[in-house]
Amino acid sequence: MPDREPRDEESRTRWQNPVAGFGVTFTAMFKKRLTEQYPEYKKPVAPRFHGRHQLNRHPDGLEKCIGCELCAWACPADAIYVEGADNTDEERYSPGERYGRVYQINYARCILCGLCIEACPTRALTMTNEYELADRTRESLIYTKEELLAGLEEGMVDTPHAIFPGMTEQDYYRGQVTEAAPGTVRQVAVSKGERSEDGEEAEPAEKAEGADA
Repeated sequence: MPDREPRDEESRTRWQNPVAGFGVTFTAMFKKRLTEQYPEYKKPVAPRFHGRHQLNRHPDGLEKCIGCELCAWACPADAIYVEGADNTDEERYSPGERYGRVYQINYARCILCGLCIEACPTRALTMTNEYELADRTRESLIYTKEELLAGLEEGMVDTPHAIFPGMTEQDYYRGQVTEAAPGTVRQVAVSKGERSEDGEEAEPAEKAEGADA
């Protein structure tokens, strides 16, 4: 008699489990089907959705990134690579002393957690609502600085160019610079091998350093 109750419970389980499983199937058969018309129709995401990153600019066009590498240190997936370099009066990319010369994000590793944007001290790195990041090769999932840098808006001048006359780095982050100064022109990007006004091709900075070594 004591062994009868466990056997009865086992027998009930044998037929209850299949019935419960088929019950889920039959219930779903009569529900209205939901078909997403993607990519013709893209469902709007939440305003604070974590999507592709963006490197922001100041209102005059100078870059906010100072090449501090704090975003790379904060990334738990080791998906960010940054190389900083010094600004000069002849070639300036940011208001401060340094800028991000190389900036890469590997989206094959990135988990879109947002820790990098929390670590950024200048709000240079933010996240957009763009979520279409799939591609065919691993190399194409490595986004470079040129791909991440925000585009130019009205009143901006592309980098490199001189700082707003009479302003300091602190003035930029206080919001006192609202557009490029009248007469601001783009400087020659010597580090990128661009040609100077005399027509001679400038030698990239990394090659010059290697030659001196």
